[in-house]
Amino acid sequence: MCTRFVYRGDDMITGFNFDIDLSVWKHKVIEEKERFYIGILRPDGTYHSYHGVNKNGNVGTLLYVHGNSAGTYQDSQNCMTIADLMEQFIKAQLSFDEVLQIVKSKKITYAPDVTMQAMLSDVHGRVLIIEPGIGYWEEHKRYSLITNYSLMKPESTKKFIVQGDDRYERALQLLDSYKNDFSISDAFSLLHTVRQEGEWATRVSFVYSAKEQAVWYAENNHFEHITKFVFPSAKQERSSHAAENLSSFKG
Repeated sequence: MCTRFVYRGDDMITGFNFDIDLSVWKHKVIEEKERFYIGILRPDGTYHSYHGVNKNGNVGTLLYVHGNSAGTYQDSQNCMTIADLMEQFIKAQLSFDEVLQIVKSKKITYAPDVTMQAMLSDVHGRVLIIEPGIGYWEEHKRYSLITNYSLMKPESTKKFIVQGDDRYERALQLLDSYKNDFSISDAFSLLHTVRQEGEWATRVSFVYSAKEQAVWYAENNHFEHITKFVFPSAKQERSSHAAENLSSFKG
């Protein structure tokens, strides 16, 4: 259960709620010179970057979705998994345009052991949504939003909607109400509104600002404790402390 959005106003801001079951997945927040990401421990012993931000402004996230047979993993040169595509994008091994060419020329499948859909965005606010087995679309509008259900073929996942799960509708209503001055604080307010609790609780919430070249994040729904990470290449000195300009955010 996750929520991801991109908002293009005076700043290009993207936000993500990472909701997982800790009995299934092990994760940790990792800050590197080139990347900020939520590392997911895989059987190879590596914390992979399937959800994160590169210093060049690439932001990628995977969201669980009930799979369809057309997106089933295939070991073929003509196919590429959504997980590999995402990690190469976050590592800046692939640009936004290169990813776009890949989805046009190859079949994008799920990973062998998990079914996920994706939202990718670049520093200019271009957005690419990929649903293995269904398709993709590119958009460049005021805001984009995705949760854990299909946007391109909603009838395919409609029966899997959890009773009371109106995250998409609530987030969409909020995004539609904001103007060009959409702020980091507004982004956290939205993430706080659609946060999850219980078994699939929100474990990490992060917001990236293209203008600031920085990421703000909170863990385990502790929105009163927000940490800031500035990419070392940014003009501002790298920091990791409570964000001063979020002092007005009360959750």
